[in-house]
Amino acid sequence: MGALMLSMLLAALDQTIVATALPTVVGDLGGLDHLSWVVTSYMLSSTISTPLWGKLGDQYGRKRLFEAAIVIFLVGSALCGLSQNMEQLIGFRALQGIGGGGLMVLAQAIVADVVPARDRGRYQGLFGAVFAVSSVAGPLLGGLFVDHLSWHWVFYVNLPIGVVALAVVAAVLPARARTTRHAIDYLGIVFLGGASACVVLLTTWGGGVYPWGDPVIIGLGAGTAVLVLLWWLAERRAVEPVLPLRLFRMRAFSVASMIGFIVGLAMFGSLTYMPLFLQVVQGVSPTMSGLHLVPMMAGMLLTSIISGHTIARTGRYKPFPIMGCAVAAVGLYLLSRIDTGTSTLELSLYLLVLGVGLGLVMQVLVIVVQNAVDFDDLGVATSGATFFRSIGGSFGVALAGSIFTSQLTDDLARLSETVRLPPGFADAVQADPTAVQKLPPEASAAFMDAYSDAIAQVFLLGAPIPLIAFLLAWLLPQVPLRQTTTAADLGEGYGAVPTERSSLGEVERGLWRLADADMRRDYYRRLGDLTGLSELSPGSIWLITRLGTQGAQTGAELAERAGVTVEEGRPYARELMERDLIRHAGEGTRLELTPEGERVADRLVGAARDSLTRLVDDWRPGDHPELRELLDRLPRELLGAAADRPAGR
Repeated sequence: MGALMLSMLLAALDQTIVATALPTVVGDLGGLDHLSWVVTSYMLSSTISTPLWGKLGDQYGRKRLFEAAIVIFLVGSALCGLSQNMEQLIGFRALQGIGGGGLMVLAQAIVADVVPARDRGRYQGLFGAVFAVSSVAGPLLGGLFVDHLSWHWVFYVNLPIGVVALAVVAAVLPARARTTRHAIDYLGIVFLGGASACVVLLTTWGGGVYPWGDPVIIGLGAGTAVLVLLWWLAERRAVEPVLPLRLFRMRAFSVASMIGFIVGLAMFGSLTYMPLFLQVVQGVSPTMSGLHLVPMMAGMLLTSIISGHTIARTGRYKPFPIMGCAVAAVGLYLLSRIDTGTSTLELSLYLLVLGVGLGLVMQVLVIVVQNAVDFDDLGVATSGATFFRSIGGSFGVALAGSIFTSQLTDDLARLSETVRLPPGFADAVQADPTAVQKLPPEASAAFMDAYSDAIAQVFLLGAPIPLIAFLLAWLLPQVPLRQTTTAADLGEGYGAVPTERSSLGEVERGLWRLADADMRRDYYRRLGDLTGLSELSPGSIWLITRLGTQGAQTGAELAERAGVTVEEGRPYARELMERDLIRHAGEGTRLELTPEGERVADRLVGAARDSLTRLVDDWRPGDHPELRELLDRLPRELLGAAADRPAGR
């Protein structure tokens, strides 16, 4: 589990860790107009590769693929650190993103392969915490590495950690024997990924590198249209489409996907260009620029947790995206007012407002989608919702880069008319923002005004976009909340984190979380009351379920499982023997159920199954054989676990 969490931490960190290092990277490699692609290429490649990693893992087993993903990620990281120009860095970041997509989706899937059902909810919660920590720590760590080592270590740090994770995975992770056959939608993945890349390129180059009427931009627009058409044709024929067309006929999915796209756009556009303002305009160190971003990330974390708990308690989710989009729009507008005189307190408050708004929305969108679709579409709908948020993040960074570059070019052109600048300064500062330090004080101050104005323009033009999401949020249907959707992963509410699970996996994940919470509340006493066995102590009921689900065991094995001594466990065994429910097996020390004990164990397992069935009744298990099989299997995996061994009596 440590190796899996380390691997996922690396992949999640690399979405945000480069943000505070980017000004230094640009100063070293040049290419300010390509800055956005350092983030975009990673996000785009990880998002597009995610469904392929998930399906191949189901089909061929996850261990070897997970090892391959680690190797690809590490090779990409090493090459990123060795990059000599911006083009190399962008290309190697794309390679790194392919591996990162595999790390994130396969690590989560492997949990189901290696962790007992009773403990999966807790471990999934830990993975959610990894995403939360990476979102907050990424910008700060990026700044620390730049200040005390060099920007290359933003990538090199992955190597020793990744090698340790690879060694542990190779040594101890069991190879999974059972596989699931899939008809992989290669054409759908290629066409959808190509269309997404064309849109991002069009946004990045249009009006900056090329005029909007340039044949390159027109060609990208035409290419997007053709690829979308080809994707539509491919999805109509695909056995397992990456994004089934029927989903787009559902208002909840379409609206939630558009809102997610906008939220991803707002978050990553802000996260990428705020360090430029802090380091170039305000002159803070990379480490301090990471600290300045903590209020935004902390606001996201806090409101994600609050909204998730409130929705689980009340069953109402619609108010949160409405409020969140409005607050995010206010946050972006406040950030559009930043200039050279903005204080640290003001900036922190503005970023906190934006983070609060984003946090109110992000956790909710997955819940909305899962609550609206049928069981057959649950897995692909969840993946689709996170896909659009990821693509929105890629698009947002590209759009912010285009606005910034265009505005800075215009501002520098106007500045050159009133302030004497060295020959070629406009080109020099585009390649290296630190060139401003060589200017005389008057020219430097004027340039800082122009630079802060270009960044403020990014937020000003971005402010109306969440208002579109605000209007869309009113169209979200408010329907009764399914039980399993109240147990949404915190990690799925963060940033551009992609997911890829089956419909059965989504329901099972929810049951793990709900069962984990339920079985910590005096579960065996309640189970005894429910089955007419209230005269038995909870410890004795635990012992019956353990023997009923795992077969005969020695007293030492049972005591070790329960975390007690044999002497502490003996009264429960004696109580069951006196009632002729267990006996010694043959002449040995093993304990087994009597025929009457087997009937009692069956009643207990049946009662546990009934309680789980009530949690998934809204998915109509009678119509889905795989759900019925899950309900038959899960009680036997959950009962008699060490995690819920009754304390005392």
